[in-house]
Formats: sequence, C-alpha cells, structure tokens
Amino acid sequence: MLAGTRMNTIDDHIQKDQSEIEAARAAGDAGKVRHLENELKGLQEFKAHHPEDSHDPSPLEVFCDLNPEAPECRVYDD
Repeated sequence: MLAGTRMNTIDDHIQKDQSEIEAARAAGDAGKVRHLENELKGLQEFKAHHPEDSHDPSPLEVFCDLNPEAPECRVYDD
C-alpha cells in the first residue's frame, strides 16, 4: 500500500493486496511480492482478531495488534 492510501474497509484492502500480489508475480518483482504478502498476512491476522471491525487499519494499528508489547504501542494512563 502506498503511504497515505487507505481503503474503505479491511476487506477492500485485502482484495487489493491479493490483486497486487498476482500482478507483482506476473512482473517477476519478488521484493514487492514479499512486501505485499507480509502486509496481507498482517491484515488477515488483524481481521481475525477483530471480526466485528471492518475499518481499514493503519500500518501502526496492525503492527500494535501483532506486537502489543512494542514500545511504540504502549498506552499510558495518567
């Protein structure tokens, strides 16, 4: 996904990534395929963890869902 580009729903984003993976494979762009497959995996895991939520999560939301202990995902209550 290009920086700043957001889909309407997570399902739209998943479908777009699947289409882009096929196009990248056809073009022989292995690096782009790996990147998109990693992004797709994260989106699918996010969707599995939040089945009631259909919004397209930001890359940070996906990262924090998969890595809640990461320093950049900590939430402090004052």
